[in-house]
Amino acid sequence: MGTARGWSDELPQKAYWRWSKQDFFPEESFQNWGTYRAALSQAHLRFVDRLLSRSDDANEVVELRKQSENDMKRCLNWWDLTWFGFGSVIGAGIFVLTGQEAHDHAGPAIVLSYVASGLSAMLSVFCYTEFAIEIPVAGGSFAYLRVELGDFAAFITAGNILLESIIGSAAVARAWTSYFASLLNRPSDSLRIHTNLKEGYNLLDPIAVAVLAIASSIAMASTRKTSLLNWIASAVNTVVILFVIIAGFAHAETANLKPFLPFGAKGVFEAAAIVYFAYGGFDSIATMAEETKNPPRDIPLGLLGSMSIITVIYCLMALSLSMMQKYTDIDPAAAYSVAFQSVGMKWAKYLVAVGALKGMTTVLLVGALSQARYTAHIARAHMIPPWFALVHPKTGTPINATLLITICSAFIALFSSLGVLASLLSVSTLFIFMMMAVALLVRRYYVRGITPRANLLKLVGLLLLIIASSMATSAYWGMSPNGWIGYTVTVPLWFLGTLGISVALPQQRTPKVWGVPLVPWLPSLSIATNLFLMGSLEADAFIRFGVCTVVMLVYYFFFGLHATYDMAHEPKMPESMKVTEAKSMGSPGP
Repeated sequence: MGTARGWSDELPQKAYWRWSKQDFFPEESFQNWGTYRAALSQAHLRFVDRLLSRSDDANEVVELRKQSENDMKRCLNWWDLTWFGFGSVIGAGIFVLTGQEAHDHAGPAIVLSYVASGLSAMLSVFCYTEFAIEIPVAGGSFAYLRVELGDFAAFITAGNILLESIIGSAAVARAWTSYFASLLNRPSDSLRIHTNLKEGYNLLDPIAVAVLAIASSIAMASTRKTSLLNWIASAVNTVVILFVIIAGFAHAETANLKPFLPFGAKGVFEAAAIVYFAYGGFDSIATMAEETKNPPRDIPLGLLGSMSIITVIYCLMALSLSMMQKYTDIDPAAAYSVAFQSVGMKWAKYLVAVGALKGMTTVLLVGALSQARYTAHIARAHMIPPWFALVHPKTGTPINATLLITICSAFIALFSSLGVLASLLSVSTLFIFMMMAVALLVRRYYVRGITPRANLLKLVGLLLLIIASSMATSAYWGMSPNGWIGYTVTVPLWFLGTLGISVALPQQRTPKVWGVPLVPWLPSLSIATNLFLMGSLEADAFIRFGVCTVVMLVYYFFFGLHATYDMAHEPKMPESMKVTEAKSMGSPGP
């Protein structure tokens, strides 16, 4: 299956490995110190321009792809995407965070935590599916938000996507080392190098770095071969998961479920916010749209099919663990291995460790693919240097983008513990999914040049009411977990905001192939649940999130703002040509 060239055949081919200033900073604002000072002096006007600007479907599908010089290969079908769903999601989350959160926050009610986070994730899956069909590009949520909410909202999301990608890979790689130690019948930290650094950062993990490097090397070589390897590893992992569920229930003791809610409802939702990390890989499938043969058919089957099955599997695995061992006795580092040892199946812990390692390996493999495609599309928009957007002509993969994510992940994995990483990751993931639900409502109810200004103002006001009431519900829960009076105000306000959109605003766009059902209710519920779970996290997670956001904003105002401004004001091809070319490349057009 060769690479579809299209427009790239008309251009002289450049060497892939090149390092000139023009490849990193081609924009007018960075040609010399004079142009850069002039750009900084116009920062206010440029920010207003970027804040109010919107991309469109054809621009994301056609124009930005030219920045990569070569196309990615269309080599995936629904079967590949389904197994990518399994490979990207089932890994460190279920095998590590289940025990950690059952022991620390939820007790046997950890199964309810998985139900809550699974329902929230499924709402986000609906939103992703509609966008991925209509805008089949590698940028995933970054591309969707550029179209519906504009450049600045997309940048904040892009920063969180990169943060999620880097931290997620680092967290899984750290968990890989813990389970490898368990397989060798050694303590979970025995393979790490102990230092005198601050606690949480004092256990160096060179094995995690090596695993990241191997997974990324495979992903850079070929998407198709990575898919095949993922399919084989995920199939083996599925067998192990079935064993865990069946053997777990065979040794179940109902007495271990008492007390069912030792930490109360607050603990259930606090755990739900953390274990959301276990569902966080499904958006990887959306980034494969550019390499999918038939996106309108394959993406819904891959996304919705895999996530429905995974949610059931997670709940059964969490319940089997809670019934095998009392929550106070669960080992947070290697829960399932130790649980089987406690019921006399010492040999089973090795099988579980192998399954966990295979699961985490596929998470790293699929993560290396998807994260690089996010990064490449972000670079296409010049949010980061366009050198990272280049696609290798032989492999059809974005090697430069893969290297960027891998090197950053490896550095963090070397130092940071899983506990530090997981809570920060959950904030970023929940924030991105909340933004996706907002973007879906905007897409359905607002079309530039068609929607009357009065209706736009109503939509903005009602969206703010939905977001504000959802935040208030989350805040009240945090301040008064056992109270109920506040909900009599916040929940009706959310309901009225959603009802207002449903009754007062006509939908301006109808999905051509597949759309989210029960709009605006399901997207609005997604906003509420994601914000509620965010509010269940500890303060430290938001402090880290805030610090990272400030760093992103500093970068944006000194670099990203000016690069994207120059990119947006370059001459463009006529709109009619963009639509025609978008249809030829698999998009339904704007």
